[in-house]
Amino acid sequence: MQAVRYEPWRLMSRLHDDINRTFTDWGTNDTSSATADWVPAADIEEYVDRFELYVDIPGISPKDVEIMLEGGVLTLAGSREHTRPSEPISRHRRERGEGQFYRRFILPDSVNGEKVEARGRDGVLEIVIPKQAAAQPRRIKVAA
Repeated sequence: MQAVRYEPWRLMSRLHDDINRTFTDWGTNDTSSATADWVPAADIEEYVDRFELYVDIPGISPKDVEIMLEGGVLTLAGSREHTRPSEPISRHRRERGEGQFYRRFILPDSVNGEKVEARGRDGVLEIVIPKQAAAQPRRIKVAA
């Protein structure tokens, strides 16, 4: 049998930390959650020569998603509106986001912004961002 230390104020400390983190995050430059009704989930994969993003946007046509790359920031924006049923609903539960969405990704300097490709398939927006060829070191001769 092992003795466990009882700390009655531990939950209060954790709650205090969570509240501080919530209000501290408001001051950051990431406006994704501040201007959006919902934020789509995304997977990011890095390969030797490229980054691949997979963003879940079910029910949204990929052509209706605005994709911008400016100043090293990739921005996705669009909206999904809920279709209202023709008959009254006695009960409902909504888990899928609706309204405006907005998502930003800060990219490293190694990306090649001129060759970004995007396509939609099965409710997933796939974005491929190639990396630039890395500068190779070279030997410099000193003049005599």
